[in-house]
Amino acid sequence: MAIEILELIPIFHGVDNDDLALLAAQCHTQEYDCEGVIFGQGDRAAMLYILLSGRVAIRFKPYDGEALNVAEIQPGDIFGWSAVLHRPAYTSAAVALAPSRAVAISGSGLRRLCRARPAAGVVILQRLVEVIPERLKDAHSQVVQILQESMQATAEDE
Repeated sequence: MAIEILELIPIFHGVDNDDLALLAAQCHTQEYDCEGVIFGQGDRAAMLYILLSGRVAIRFKPYDGEALNVAEIQPGDIFGWSAVLHRPAYTSAAVALAPSRAVAISGSGLRRLCRARPAAGVVILQRLVEVIPERLKDAHSQVVQILQESMQATAEDE
């Protein structure tokens, strides 16, 4: 992958070109059709994704219900961070809502880079730490809203 693409992605701003060159070797771009599954809930968490174009839904399926859209990913957003956190599987699914293009980064490759190049690791991990809590807060709010709507619909049916 070209370093120029990585330079445009906010979480890599401030990472020097030598480190970006090492990271580029761990990346590739992927394209998805509308409704294309990027990864499924429970799939092995191997890649971190950064959306370049399109829209992606993050869907969580509780064991006893329908799949819920808990977040919508826009260009520039990061998803699939289970791969960076060294989790064995993705906790949700990611599905393209429109034709989409994303950078896929090897989670193990990114972790190796962070260990080998601590300065780059600090920058990248700091940016991830800023993004993840905000996304979880948004997802939590959406789940609460879905549950409230479901409870309201049930009450109206009774």
